[in-house]
Amino acid sequence: MKLVHLSDLHLGKRVNEFSMIENQEFILKKIINIIDEVKPDGVIIAGDVYDKSVPSEDAVRLWDDFLNMLAIRHLQVYAISGNHDSAVRFAEHSRIVDGAGIHLSPAYKGHLSHYTFSDEYSDKCGDVNIYMLPFIKPANVRSFYPDEEITDYTSAVRVALAHPGADEEHIDSKSRNILVAHQFVTGAERCESEEITIGGLDNVDTSVFDDFDYVALGHIHGPQKVSRETIRYSGTPLKYSFSEKDHHKSVTVITIREKDNVEIEKIPLEAKRDLRQIKGTYEELSDKKNYENTNREDYIHAVLTDEEDVPDAISKLRIIYPNLMKLTYDNKRTRENRIIEGGADVDRKSPIELFEEFYEKQNNQEMSDEQKELVTSLIDSIWD
Repeated sequence: MKLVHLSDLHLGKRVNEFSMIENQEFILKKIINIIDEVKPDGVIIAGDVYDKSVPSEDAVRLWDDFLNMLAIRHLQVYAISGNHDSAVRFAEHSRIVDGAGIHLSPAYKGHLSHYTFSDEYSDKCGDVNIYMLPFIKPANVRSFYPDEEITDYTSAVRVALAHPGADEEHIDSKSRNILVAHQFVTGAERCESEEITIGGLDNVDTSVFDDFDYVALGHIHGPQKVSRETIRYSGTPLKYSFSEKDHHKSVTVITIREKDNVEIEKIPLEAKRDLRQIKGTYEELSDKKNYENTNREDYIHAVLTDEEDVPDAISKLRIIYPNLMKLTYDNKRTRENRIIEGGADVDRKSPIELFEEFYEKQNNQEMSDEQKELVTSLIDSIWD
């Protein structure tokens, strides 16, 4: 059995006030092309389909179009809600679409959604079980199991997995089991575009997943394994912050054969517009030879190394890079943090001397002769 593992689509997301809808529509079509090539039996989507609990109309339309493209290919889809989704709103009409093979996990109500899949190894190894656990907090599980000791996220997930279904006492570790979940697993590498709980209170230990042959995770934006190859985050299909600029986005394809026999393949994804950083002086970044062979439509973070601020630099650079999202400086002033203290001999210094000292401490460099002349003339006009 072959499955495509996706997560964290974050449909409707805006990055630095730029809408990602066009890029998201492009990448979903790329994913459909990959699906047509690898011909999987099903698709797993491990949460954060939307970027907000109340998604925009464009985001809802895009999700509807994507599900429709999967349905007409007669694929089984296993999707759960993440911390960005509204669990109740996400599963609306789930009973209707369930018959079309679109399985949307409802909000956690004490049990897991569970589906069984037959393949060519079923006679020998039994069927494949797919369990779906939407994003949960300890309070969600504690409300259904008040007598259980639930003190943190690890114990919450452990208790939830210990009660897989109303008619199922436990998960059969001898069967081939897959879990779809949206949690932060201890040891995963985070980036600044993800929601972070102070003190690591949301950590889930990998020991809770011992009964599963593959754990399809969502929540972390960088594709990665945690603890073992078969506990895996597929990552976002697009870069959603400049902390992700060095990520290599991909689609994860898993092939389940006999018990403990899981093959994993990552197929690269290339966005319509990359999210990247460029660095240099204003003159260097505006020199045609340095940008003519690049995609100027990419989402750009420009880091200027000029010692002096360039007037209206962001507007000027947007003529070349229309999707310039962010501009910062990397120079003496920004690299050093100096404490500005009051001088004991203020009364003995002239205004221009005081201003020179202030400028040097703030900018980590002396004023130029031109700047001194300008400030002197301003001070003189004020005194006059």
